[in-house]
Amino acid sequence: MSVNNKHENHSLIDAYNQMMARIKDSIESAEATAAPTLQKAIDHAKQNAIRLGEITLEEAEEIGNYIKRDINDAAEYLMETSHEFSEWLMLDIDIIEQKVLELFLSVADKTRIELEQLSQPNIETSEYHTGEITGPGTLQCEDCGEIIHFTTTGQIPACPMCKKTAFKRAEI
Repeated sequence: MSVNNKHENHSLIDAYNQMMARIKDSIESAEATAAPTLQKAIDHAKQNAIRLGEITLEEAEEIGNYIKRDINDAAEYLMETSHEFSEWLMLDIDIIEQKVLELFLSVADKTRIELEQLSQPNIETSEYHTGEITGPGTLQCEDCGEIIHFTTTGQIPACPMCKKTAFKRAEI
């Protein structure tokens, strides 16, 4: 991986975290006036990132899709089970970067409430691919079952065991 490519990936990870913070702020500020939606908050975060020149329109769309996927997966898990969020992550919460965890939990909980209000049926399991950005949690290779843990926002690598590129959230 070239130095420029590493810098670009780090910038996208930073952009994911910044957009997540903006989504949280947007949801919190909208609660006083109207029922916020995750999509409106994501759109607002994307517009801000583009306006401030942090990322391109294409990167904002891509990161927005990653955030929506991650948040929906977490919210559905919280809605459908009585398990703790730490079980969904399949990680010790103490090892996750606190700022990232707080943002993720806050937005996931608001989204869970939104999904419950819509009584949305279970959406097909999301697929994750090498090169995409993901929030904290545990992914499992769809080919060999290898587990990859993310303690903070990161770029998904190829499977360390079989080098395949498709993953799903690991099941408890």
